[in-house]
Amino acid sequence: MKKTLTISAAAIAAAIALAGCSAGSDAGSSATSMPGMNHGGSAMPSPSGPTTSAAAGFNDADTMFAQMMIPHHAQAVAMSDIMLKKEGIPSAVTDLATKIKAAQGPEIEKMTGWLTSWGQPTQMPTDMPSAHSMEGMMGDDDMAKLETAQGGEAAKLFLTQMIAHHEGAVMMAKTETTDGENADAVQLSKDIVSSQEAEIQEMKDLLATL
Repeated sequence: MKKTLTISAAAIAAAIALAGCSAGSDAGSSATSMPGMNHGGSAMPSPSGPTTSAAAGFNDADTMFAQMMIPHHAQAVAMSDIMLKKEGIPSAVTDLATKIKAAQGPEIEKMTGWLTSWGQPTQMPTDMPSAHSMEGMMGDDDMAKLETAQGGEAAKLFLTQMIAHHEGAVMMAKTETTDGENADAVQLSKDIVSSQEAEIQEMKDLLATL
């Protein structure tokens, strides 16, 4: 399942705001992004002091991975928030939504910190065609359906949508594992593949019981 999404400034702002609300930022929310892409594989230091990731080399694949995964994760958190506000949802589904939110919120913070420390924009360049299409993203109509669905119908829809969403994230993460240079970004991509493939199976099993 593939959805095409034009990433708006508002969506990115929401993702960055979410990152800013997380505790214990290791990159410093006061760091200022510097324009331009670094093609030399060396990082530019963060004003707040670089972390290990900031000091290490990075390439365009690392930058694109973080820039794409931030709004991707932000949508998963938004979908989880929608479910956690509903009544009559099976506890196994709300537990899963809570787990997804708890995992992906800090990862947004981490990737935002990396981009800032690398001197890269947190928003994808608008002149790159691939930046507007991400696997597994829900469209506005999908999100509206999730908002209005109730009870068992909502639980089934959430699981179906999140399976597709996770499958998209796994594809993006596997690309980073292959093409990335930054050790911490590559490790995160491997962690995403491992955790989200396990959650995909968990959601398929849950869906079969509803």
